[in-house]
Amino acid sequence: MQIGIVGLGRMGGNMARRLMRAGHHVVGFAQDKAAVDSLKKDGGAAADSLESVAKQLSKPRVVWLMVPAGDPTEQSVVALAKVMEPGDIIIDGGNSYYKDDIRRSKMIEPKGLKYVDVGTSGGVWGLERGYCLMIGGPTDTVKHLDPIFKALAPGKGDVGRTPGRPANKGTAEDGYLHCGPVGAGHFVKMVHNGIEYGIMQAYAEGFDLFRSFNNEQIPADRRYNFDLAEISEVWRRGSVVGSWLLDLTAQAFIENPTLSSFSGFVQDSGEGRWTIEAAIEAAVPVEVLASSLFTRFRSRQEHTFAEKVLSAMRHKFGGHVERPTGG
Repeated sequence: MQIGIVGLGRMGGNMARRLMRAGHHVVGFAQDKAAVDSLKKDGGAAADSLESVAKQLSKPRVVWLMVPAGDPTEQSVVALAKVMEPGDIIIDGGNSYYKDDIRRSKMIEPKGLKYVDVGTSGGVWGLERGYCLMIGGPTDTVKHLDPIFKALAPGKGDVGRTPGRPANKGTAEDGYLHCGPVGAGHFVKMVHNGIEYGIMQAYAEGFDLFRSFNNEQIPADRRYNFDLAEISEVWRRGSVVGSWLLDLTAQAFIENPTLSSFSGFVQDSGEGRWTIEAAIEAAVPVEVLASSLFTRFRSRQEHTFAEKVLSAMRHKFGGHVERPTGG
């Protein structure tokens, strides 16, 4: 298939290349000309504007946005709607708020344009590992885009089928899922990220406890000088708390055992807040998720070792650069 990718940053550029590897024709555009030139060197087509993207695609055109949520996405959708034609498809693969998806879909519907939202997880590792895709949009449009989703997703790989799960039940085993109508994809990704906050916080607090059990407040015969890198490594092998986040934590401890290159300033990207708002709207208790979000707020005023662990994990999976410190 042909597809335009708007936004060639940490994820967008790698997604474009993964699609190209699968034989799809990619037209790339970004504000950063160097990113466009780099994609062109790798075999993609270059565009210098959204109009140029549209002109280089055959109908029905498909344009995937990988730009920051909020105004950049809003402006891109508005601008694309002016240069695309009935039957064309706009995909928002960023971390947009699901209510914005619903509004934007209604905004472009009178023009005959289709809107699909895709919650995308995979971070800077997706080029090789693939991307977990959570999709919202009209069924016929999502089916039309299946070759794109299949190319981006990880595939079954060596992950065994869940015991009792029927064969050929759907695409979830391949790493992508049509979750429902417009907004559903980003809603699932929103909750996914809220859960991610909680898991990261649990690891961070645990390793902070290990590190803190070797100080003068603890009786001498109960002080332990734990090797955090070795603990994270042994947990990776057979433990029920093993995960990819733990794999990345283990890497961070190998590279910098004291995490001295991280300040502990932990940013939140919006989805955690939206998850809590949705929980309030539905009257669902989410104590762990809420607590992990509030901890990120606190981290911007005072920093603990736990927050350095959080910073290290965010840097590892998403390339997020936190404020460095010399200590």
